[in-house]
Formats: sequence, structure tokens, C-alpha cells
Amino acid sequence: MPLEWEQTVVDARDPAALGRWWARALGWVVVNDSPEEYEIRPEPDRLPGLLFVPVPEPKRSQNRLHLDFRPDDQAAEVARLLAHGARPADVGQGKEATWIVLTDPEGNEFCVLSSRSTRRPA
Repeated sequence: MPLEWEQTVVDARDPAALGRWWARALGWVVVNDSPEEYEIRPEPDRLPGLLFVPVPEPKRSQNRLHLDFRPDDQAAEVARLLAHGARPADVGQGKEATWIVLTDPEGNEFCVLSSRSTRRPA
């Protein structure tokens, strides 16, 4: 029996605020806005989604799992995300990295990879 990737769960101090931030950042839709969880998806019936759940403690260290995004234009996307409230992060990626590490408003790291047009063939 195959598995279907339903969602990625994100612990958050304020699930609704963080979920709204990610919905705006990704252009996704809200499919569940309850006190126990806030879920967004690319489209109402499309998986996987991101599910934000409440936790009492703040984030304390680097994430063990993070999301990578491949934009059409890396510079434009990074500028848009920074204007939207993301922050630059240094997780040891070095100056030669082709990706840029940012954090969301609660400090969760994610990467904006090199632009689709500059991506090397596999």
C-alpha cells in the first residue's frame, strides 16, 4: 500500500499568524483555520499542505528539516520574501552557495535555490 504525502507539520507559537505568512508567501489557500491547527495548501484539493500547530516554547536551534524553493528569478523572489518579513540566515552555507537561506517570522529556515533558468541539467 503506497503512502501519500498529506502535509508537513510546523510547530508555531502563533499558528494562524505563521500560517497566514506562509499562505501569502506561497500564494496558497487556507483549508483549515481552527484554534488547534491552521492548514494551507496549493489549492483546496491539492496535496501536500503545511499544517501549523501550537506549541508553547519558541524555536531554539536550527531546523532538522527545512523547505527548498526553486524560483524563476532568485533575486526577485528573495527581495519579495524579505519585504514580506523573511530574514537572512547563516547556517554555515558559505559564500559560494548557490542558494540563499532565509527564515520565516518564527525563525524557521528555508532556502531559495538558484533561478530555474540557471539550474544545471541533472
